[in-house]
Amino acid sequence: MSTQNLEQKLKTYRLSDEEYKLMTGLLGREPQTVEWALFSALWSEHCSYKSSKIHLRKFSFRNEKTPEMDGENAGVVDLGFGERIAFKMESHNHPSFIEPVQGAATGVGGILRDIFTMGARPMMSANYLCFGEAEAPRMKELMRGVVKGISSYGNCVGVPTVTGQTNIHSKYNKNILVNALNVGYFGPGQKMALSNASGPGNLVVYVGAKTGRDGVHGASMASESFDENSEAKRPNVQIGDPFFEKLLIEACLEVLEKDYVVAMQDMGAAGLTSSSFEMASKGQVGLVIDLKKVPLRDSSMTAEDILLSESQERMLLVCAPKNFEPLQKTFKKWGLDAAILGEVQKNRKVKLMWGVEILTDMDPDLIVEKAPRYERPFNKWDFPRRTDRLTTPSNFNAKSWIDKALNNFKLNQFHWIHNQYDQRVGARTAAACDSAVAFARLDHSGRGLGLVVGCRPEVMMMDAEIGALDAVYYPAFQLAIKGAEALAVTDCLNYGNPQKLELMSEFVASVDAIAKASREINAPVISGNVSFYNETLGENIISTPATGLVGLRESVEDIIPDQFGSAFQSLVLVQMNWVESWVHVMAADEKISLFKQNVTCDVPQFIKRCAQMDQEFQKQNNFVTSIKAVGLGGIATTCLKMTTDLVGFDLSFDQVNTKSEDLFKDTFYGFILATEDLDTALDFLKKHFKGLAVDIKKIGETTDQKICLTKDAELDFKDFRNRFMKGL
Repeated sequence: MSTQNLEQKLKTYRLSDEEYKLMTGLLGREPQTVEWALFSALWSEHCSYKSSKIHLRKFSFRNEKTPEMDGENAGVVDLGFGERIAFKMESHNHPSFIEPVQGAATGVGGILRDIFTMGARPMMSANYLCFGEAEAPRMKELMRGVVKGISSYGNCVGVPTVTGQTNIHSKYNKNILVNALNVGYFGPGQKMALSNASGPGNLVVYVGAKTGRDGVHGASMASESFDENSEAKRPNVQIGDPFFEKLLIEACLEVLEKDYVVAMQDMGAAGLTSSSFEMASKGQVGLVIDLKKVPLRDSSMTAEDILLSESQERMLLVCAPKNFEPLQKTFKKWGLDAAILGEVQKNRKVKLMWGVEILTDMDPDLIVEKAPRYERPFNKWDFPRRTDRLTTPSNFNAKSWIDKALNNFKLNQFHWIHNQYDQRVGARTAAACDSAVAFARLDHSGRGLGLVVGCRPEVMMMDAEIGALDAVYYPAFQLAIKGAEALAVTDCLNYGNPQKLELMSEFVASVDAIAKASREINAPVISGNVSFYNETLGENIISTPATGLVGLRESVEDIIPDQFGSAFQSLVLVQMNWVESWVHVMAADEKISLFKQNVTCDVPQFIKRCAQMDQEFQKQNNFVTSIKAVGLGGIATTCLKMTTDLVGFDLSFDQVNTKSEDLFKDTFYGFILATEDLDTALDFLKKHFKGLAVDIKKIGETTDQKICLTKDAELDFKDFRNRFMKGL
């Protein structure tokens, strides 16, 4: 092959010179025909995790509730009483930026398949979204499109979208983030399906929708940065059909229940290529597959097109020959294809055929287990690595701040989003998007499964280590104040170019911090995803390690709501007092050092005490009527989010000698509760948190349709509620 031809091949298949040398060394020859495409897809960053895998090993911690599921589609948590869940978080950032409706929709479809592939019935979904400023090019179109894609797919497939987080920052003007999460349920006695092919002579069966050209080279596209030609990548985006997905869910769960299936794998990134080679590699067997037998929408598709297509709603499974006929009848009943592509063989080679022509015959480990592993350069984390200060202006005015916040839609983007989601389909939802933590009722035991997503980009901008600790601690804290102890973590690590020293340093610091925090709260990281190259024309996003946490409480009854219940109740702030705000965290090196020391020592204990607190509330006749963690925008913004159409608040800060700007400082690890019995609440809280550095004080009271931040800052109640709810 000439140098010019080789350079063109490497460019077409997105392979480096070093990877070409490794590939030819493993094969012992030049790659032939479709082998270029196979290596391109499975050695992409998206499929191989070649820049991150050596660091992800730090997530090896497990406990008695989280069995090792290495290489499977999702992590599993044993809830006791015969109940288990599978859950996972995935990114669909690049496709959603190119084509927001289909990109977001197929992100939802893909995460659902990761769950029911294992035999779990999807029970609730969540999302973590990051957008740029409203004035940025295409941003309103992107926001509307992403929300439409998520809502239309989730609503049609019949799985409730129960919670999420939306962030707005200029750093996402050129790269948005769309992370999807799903939780699936195994009832008592329900079998779990694995993805490792086994049993020489067993059949390899294709089920689901027909294969088209959509999504060809999608995995490689998702492993690149964007430039001015990103629009040309639109054909790489998949197209989903939620009604087909619903049929596929029911058909797959039925054949799994009837024990027709030996192994099953979603055709996700890299389509048939990844599913076939990964199933063979994990099972340490070979496969023979005839690509001419793949059901097609377009008969002119080549072997390479078929291998790399990421058409949606497709699965690859292995079954015994005796079970194929009843399996096929089941899929036919649901209106779906079930076609035999080949069989499992003892010889550890994957042989791809085009009729009688052999396209390749190779050991699957060459392409799966022996993918490149890069030890990208990084610096040991040394804080603080950021100079950003979250400060309040000297001429601070509370009312002006609220007006500005509402006008730039950082406060009012939430309701119009979640109002488009069907939050209660399936009749399990006990608390949904009107709460920071969602809860679903478990079918068998009736217990409440809590779900929350996290990561505050503003904290990540200050320091990647602190931000990643917070991405675990803060959602665990949110679960705890609702009476649920965190059980496990899934993550979606969204970063820029790993070949840049600073970005890789942030990534490694974040992984170390998440691993540490998960151990501290005994909630292992059991699944997740890495999304690199979230940059356009060299400009990176904020490093954003999004997380999803699940927790368990004994009942879905008496979950204390976020929103105020009635007027004339006392408001109490419970706040860890070793750091006043994020501003002071950055005031000096010694303060950030003290902060980090206290985070890793005090916060896990504080979270544990909070989880125990809810049980005591119930024993004492629920003297607490609402409760919410203090979040972005501080005490004032948290109280604004707790209002309803009937109930406001008055923050009487004069009695505690607090400046008005302190209402808006972004604080760590505090919560506000409303109570009908102030004396009982204060007495209980002081006893409950004794020995911890916790500040407890009354800060105001709820009102009858009135919002008073300070003496000089009273808001028009109806105007505020209208603006808060309006959205785009």
